[in-house]
Amino acid sequence: MTRISPRTALRRTAGSFAAAGLLAAGSLAVGAPAYAADPVFTLGGSADTALHPYPESGSPQKNALSFTVHNPSTDEENGTFQGEVTYTLDLSGIQGVAVLSPAEDTATDCEITGTTAVCHDYGIWPGLSTAAEFGLSAAKGSKEGATGTIEVTGSAEGAAFTPFTTKVTVGGPDLVMKPLPFKTELKPGDAQPAPITFSNQGTTAADGVLLTLHYSRGLDIPERYSNCEYLENTGEPPFQDYAWATALCAVEGTYEPGATYTLGVPLSVEATERALIDSFVYRINEDSPAERSAQRGGAAFTRGTGPQLTLKKATASARGADLDPWNNQQEVDFRTENTADFAATGDRAEGKAGDTVTAKLGYRNDGPAWVGHIRSGESVAGLDFTVPEGAQVTGKPENCRGVTAEGKYREEQLGAPRYLCPSSMTVNDKAEVSLPFELKITEEIANAKGKVTIGSGWVMDPELAFDPEPANNTAYLVLNGDDQGAGSASGGDGDGGSAEGSTGGSTSGSTSGTPSGSPGEGGTSTSGSTGTAGSGSSGGGLASTGSTALMASGAAAVALAAGGVLYAVTRRRARLG
Repeated sequence: MTRISPRTALRRTAGSFAAAGLLAAGSLAVGAPAYAADPVFTLGGSADTALHPYPESGSPQKNALSFTVHNPSTDEENGTFQGEVTYTLDLSGIQGVAVLSPAEDTATDCEITGTTAVCHDYGIWPGLSTAAEFGLSAAKGSKEGATGTIEVTGSAEGAAFTPFTTKVTVGGPDLVMKPLPFKTELKPGDAQPAPITFSNQGTTAADGVLLTLHYSRGLDIPERYSNCEYLENTGEPPFQDYAWATALCAVEGTYEPGATYTLGVPLSVEATERALIDSFVYRINEDSPAERSAQRGGAAFTRGTGPQLTLKKATASARGADLDPWNNQQEVDFRTENTADFAATGDRAEGKAGDTVTAKLGYRNDGPAWVGHIRSGESVAGLDFTVPEGAQVTGKPENCRGVTAEGKYREEQLGAPRYLCPSSMTVNDKAEVSLPFELKITEEIANAKGKVTIGSGWVMDPELAFDPEPANNTAYLVLNGDDQGAGSASGGDGDGGSAEGSTGGSTSGSTSGTPSGSPGEGGTSTSGSTGTAGSGSSGGGLASTGSTALMASGAAAVALAAGGVLYAVTRRRARLG
């Protein structure tokens, strides 16, 4: 009997599966849906798993094997299934073909006895999560081309599960993408060739290939080939947060073991006028309807109208899953000599003592560049708001956190003298961010001003390195300004200039706006969106440890995910979203 000990530090390992299971396996398959009175959870994972043949000497090479469970609930706070869950793997179908073994680090308690593996867990988070992880290698004496299946079932009191089956094959193609010698320091308008080159280092031929190109908002691929389909950066979900465009190119043919192939036509990557910090990811997989569907992720692509993209053999030299999915992909990061002008926006409001008013504070990116921290997941910027004298905050945006006047940790979130609001990890060019605050006027003071600053997100180092005009990074919330313009809502530290943003009227009670565009706990980076002011909101933008950073401490880890959204920030409870 082999036992896998549970990991206590992290209950789930969905981030690793996103990198190894979705893109690496080529496609994510799930069982057919079932209908019952109880909640129905769907088991899934890689539809096909290829293994390196058993070596003539030494130990067999292991491949990672993960299974997932999907909870259809969309309620992240209350949709978790509470209860003991059991997953059972029937291994009789891989006898003499493959051997299942413990993963080095897993979050699920599993036991492997003979031809059965049983895993115990508690609870199922909303969305897609890793159910169990293993290692899988070819069995001693197995022949190349040998196949078998592993059947996975689940059980829990008060719930139903759809089963899942994965096919295991010994041998297969191994498509390896070659890194390209890109120049990474660019200027807007720079274009450079991308002669994609890959080899098949596996044991069988690949029947057609699918080239997947992901490029962030500041980059462009000018060519539009007829056997490629494109998803432009439209700012629509899911790209409003990740700012990626995608090209999928299917090229027919037989790609032989031991051979290397390169593009037969030009392909280039160009830094646009909005480029600053950008990434380009290029990936090769064996083509199949399942692979195309996985990479599309349900999005509507547009086919190119130019000539066909072709491949040619660069050196002399059966279908199946890829032996080593980790080497199918290469990535490169570019830094473009460019700027992004962030400007703070203030507001004006009128009211008497006892009145509650709403003020919309925020910032905008006048460009020309967009800014994205898509590798680290850190906030791009942070808004720092000092409450005017004679007023008290009674409602705040969820992503803003109340702190002391010195920027230190504060338990009570309402009534704080200062608020720090981290942005999301991307702020597009021309984006406007509005954060509504509700304030009760405790004392009527003419021209009471509260400073609004957009900065780096760090109290000790507030400057935005990419911003060419720091003078407009400060604005003001002015309460009961006089008619001579002494209470300006914007424009440096002086009192001149005109007010920006809408004027908050005198109201009583709490007023709610539309939630911020980012689904995470940072602010928003979408045009014309607002935060939410709520009387009981506690926020989540700052770590509750006394840190002086505006953004959440511990930048989110970046993981690869299939179906169009390339980078998925590791979310709370480390689940797949």
